[in-house]
Amino acid sequence: MGKTIRDESTASAYWAAVNTFCPLKDVHVIADAPVGCYNLVGVAVMDYTDAIPYLENFTPTSLTEKEIASSGTTEIVRNTIEKLQGDGRQLILVSSAESEMIGSDHEHMLQMHFPEVRFFPSDSLGENEWQGRDRALLWLHSQFDDGKSTNVEPGTVSIIGPTYGCFNSPSDLAELKRLIAGTGGRLQHVFPFESSLRDIADLKNSDVIVVMYREFGLALAEALGRPVLYAPMGLDDTAAFIMNLGRHIKKEQEAEAFLLEEKRTILRPLWDLWRGPQAEWFPTVRFGVAAARTYAEGLERFLGREMGMQCLFSLDSAVADNTALRQDLAGNPPQFFFGRIVDKIYLAELDAKTRFIPAGFPGPIVRRALGTPFMGHSGAVYILQEIVNALYDMLFNFLPINRVRASGEAPAPEIPWSPEAGELLDRIVAKAPFISQISFGRELRKKAEALAAKQGKETVTPDIIQLLR
Repeated sequence: MGKTIRDESTASAYWAAVNTFCPLKDVHVIADAPVGCYNLVGVAVMDYTDAIPYLENFTPTSLTEKEIASSGTTEIVRNTIEKLQGDGRQLILVSSAESEMIGSDHEHMLQMHFPEVRFFPSDSLGENEWQGRDRALLWLHSQFDDGKSTNVEPGTVSIIGPTYGCFNSPSDLAELKRLIAGTGGRLQHVFPFESSLRDIADLKNSDVIVVMYREFGLALAEALGRPVLYAPMGLDDTAAFIMNLGRHIKKEQEAEAFLLEEKRTILRPLWDLWRGPQAEWFPTVRFGVAAARTYAEGLERFLGREMGMQCLFSLDSAVADNTALRQDLAGNPPQFFFGRIVDKIYLAELDAKTRFIPAGFPGPIVRRALGTPFMGHSGAVYILQEIVNALYDMLFNFLPINRVRASGEAPAPEIPWSPEAGELLDRIVAKAPFISQISFGRELRKKAEALAAKQGKETVTPDIIQLLR
């Protein structure tokens, strides 16, 4: 019997192709997709998360049972192309899982009737969204590069990677631009997020290429033949990025001065948090991550290695075993969990007291503001600020609040505990995150005493506690 997949961790390469091509201003994407299927990208996702705007340059062929079962998709594809010709945009036809399953390959038809239209087989059934984005970016270069020799413009930097459907892109991109400008670099292109097809030929003339995500983009960057840097997360990574970029664009002095100014300004809140009383909590904080590789590795590096917090696990969501993850959460819940909506559901199912922080898609989360970065120095300050605020919020649970009882409700009875029940309670509480152990133990004690009273028992015994687990 095959292995059951609890939840898919990534979208398909079809989504990847649409999310990569549609940001280009002079492109119109035709999806060879059935009625309704295209809505996942074209309509529904925009209601689920605002990571993708309304796609005005996206048209489906709206396949029906007739095309899929008998006639094939050639005729409906031709009709769609004819309706869209003449708007000045490059038409790119993208296959979907459904069109691929019936073997729709339009290369020959396009060469015969529409040689200016390009066909991209998305391999929707074979690749995930990160593999799809990587291949789509490289394909754009192979199709639209001018083939001319490189003519490098000194001091220029181009960013590869920001595409629709990537978590926190606007804010992280803003931070990356700030770091490049502060180091003395001149931003040339953000591809494809702020680009057009004519910019592809100019990418190879950049002095340095910055790949924003470790999940995809490197294949195109290497094809350009220019020095490559990755966007940074954490303190050491960001400092190294600034100095390496300065060296590549021959702005070492500007880089050193910028890094010194960063420590005086942007990073000042981090030092204040580190010197404050809340820093005593950092070694007790246990956290876990399940996110795209960029964020999984970056959060482990910053919070775990640099801030001294305890990283229980850091999983690349593209390859994570979600069933095993849920079992780990049940046995050893972290105090903080950076993840996706599926992880939030797991925590809710387990009634875990873990504080969930969105760090990846899928998820109904708005991340369009520029003040919520995870990358760079600003990201380090923002993440640590969020954790410290959450720690203070947890302390609120320790306050002796006099809650208003419902009319006629009797106060909870005080019932003695057997020594065995007390020992079991201590063992259970010890597994909870340190800072929440007091409130967690108090709540569990109240529930156990209430259940014992309901069952008419005069003493709380271990079997009562087991019923609450």
